Amino acid sequence: MAVLLAPHQARAAAAQDWPPFVLVTGLLLVGLVADGDRLFAAGGHTLARLAPSGVLLYLGTVLLVVTVTTLLNLDTSVTFLTPVLVYAARSRGEGEAPLLYACLLLSNAGSLLLPGSNLTNLIVLGHLHLSGGTFFAHMALPALAAATVTALIVGVVHRAALRTTAVPTARPERPVLGVGLVAVVVVTVLVVALPAPALPVAAVGLAAVALRSWRSGTPGSSARSAARILGVPVLVGLFGLAVALGTLGRSWSGPATLLSHLDAWGTAAVAALTSVLVNNLPAASLLAARQPPHPFALLIGLNVGPNLFVTGSLAWILWLRSARSAGGHPDVRRASMLGVLSVPLAIAAAVGVLLLSGAS
Repeated sequence: MAVLLAPHQARAAAAQDWPPFVLVTGLLLVGLVADGDRLFAAGGHTLARLAPSGVLLYLGTVLLVVTVTTLLNLDTSVTFLTPVLVYAARSRGEGEAPLLYACLLLSNAGSLLLPGSNLTNLIVLGHLHLSGGTFFAHMALPALAAATVTALIVGVVHRAALRTTAVPTARPERPVLGVGLVAVVVVTVLVVALPAPALPVAAVGLAAVALRSWRSGTPGSSARSAARILGVPVLVGLFGLAVALGTLGRSWSGPATLLSHLDAWGTAAVAALTSVLVNNLPAASLLAARQPPHPFALLIGLNVGPNLFVTGSLAWILWLRSARSAGGHPDVRRASMLGVLSVPLAIAAAVGVLLLSGAS
């Protein structure tokens, strides 16, 4: 419909939106191969085995989630780390809640360090053409502020569950240091070094899956696993909605006019609320259809705001699916309550640090 009503604006919206979706496809494929090499499982098992207390296990989880989110995208983090963290908690005889909710909330709040950490980063950056290194220089401190506040809120709420000392009985997982690790290193370099890494990262992801399939001799199984992880119908649906709202944002000056009258604080607040209303990917396409006056504040709202409710980001759906497949018990209401507590404080901390650093 958008193509028929405003073909020029629709083409411009599609041109801005397709690179993030291609990039996340490549990162999820790399994540699939890394998971097959047991890299994520080994990380979770090592945490469970080495952390002498629940507090240290939680701190290790925070570091693991933020690292995977930064390097391989938040959707990769919730898809592959959620089952590992559920297992890590159970292997010690502890409750899964602190690690389970930290995985979701920190994947969203911790996705501000590199462009590829969240699709919204790339949609908004379509106007700025920044390399990963330059983006990191602008957003490192605000991103760490948002992640730190979120981790503290989840930890304080679940402090009773973290006051444990346990020794796991399970045997440690041994990772395979091969295709998965090489692919992770390569895509990290590409995302940091290139202003437009989508196609190269997708190529690495496809090559990694193809090589794994060739080595295992089971191409059909690899293809089915890739299709399941990608969730193509959902990605296609979100892409269509993003293009439609991007077209609207180019045809109608309302969103751009609104943002032009807001400071960094107001921009972040509007972005957070819009992400809950229509999902953060279409929200990014709508609000960044024209170059926003405060692009980094906009990203803080788009990335942290989705923690308020399940409609905020694709990561919620992937998290619920992964947690249930691992036998976990995710509760949307409890996760949203943690989001309501953490989001205003995390956004305030991130925007405050952003303004102190002289960028917005």
